[in-house]
Amino acid sequence: MIQVKRQKFVIGNWKMHTNAAEARKLAKAIAVGVGREDRVCVAVCPPFPYLALVTENLKGSKVSLGAQNLYPEEEGAFTGEVSPTMLLDLGCRFVILGHSERRHILGESDAFINRKVHVALAAGLDVILCVGETLEQREANQTSAVLESQIILGLAALSASLLPRLSIAYEPVWAIGNSGHQATPQQAEEEHIVIRESLARMFGKEAQSVVIQYGGSVKPENASALLSQPNVDGALIGGASLHADQFLAIIQVAIEQTQREEKST
Repeated sequence: MIQVKRQKFVIGNWKMHTNAAEARKLAKAIAVGVGREDRVCVAVCPPFPYLALVTENLKGSKVSLGAQNLYPEEEGAFTGEVSPTMLLDLGCRFVILGHSERRHILGESDAFINRKVHVALAAGLDVILCVGETLEQREANQTSAVLESQIILGLAALSASLLPRLSIAYEPVWAIGNSGHQATPQQAEEEHIVIRESLARMFGKEAQSVVIQYGGSVKPENASALLSQPNVDGALIGGASLHADQFLAIIQVAIEQTQREEKST
């Protein structure tokens, strides 16, 4: 498969963690730690209540702001929901859609996620679409079929012209959090290839430019082995993103891998 240079992308998903003081401190520490570094794209996705606070603390930095979800309408009688226009108003550039916790805990379907993808992109947000299989699906040798289905349904009717504003995060559900399981770098690479081939069948050669991140218990100690894989273009980080030193260490690994790739070309 032809290799295309893709910028490494490291994003922190804070999930339902932090309070106002912790969010402010964490955002400041990450902004300072990243400094003027721009060889790697970096973003953080705090909980909705702290988006405005984090925006202020990222101002002028190279760290982008993202949201963890949205509702696929501009406005209306949708109590408790947040629209894409609200996210843009608060300074968000990215939004995570289709996260496994929303699929499996909150029951979101591929069709609903597809609506979100279209609305988010139309509004001007860049999308991180999450895909991944459960342990039961993996043990039943259904991984490739599950990933292909989530890609096909989640990106249905999407124009290839929008691919530069899309990234995919492969998050094996069985390797997230305290599951006790962890994907090997080789397993991550294998599934990233499945995802890229699925994208290629849908969009042709433009699929080679799509960034595919790995999201499954990424830590400083395993980041290098994961990010050195040819089709692992970054990391969607949960727990480690709540600690500035760990998050910055992973970003440094991404920078070093970028430098190695630049020297080899």
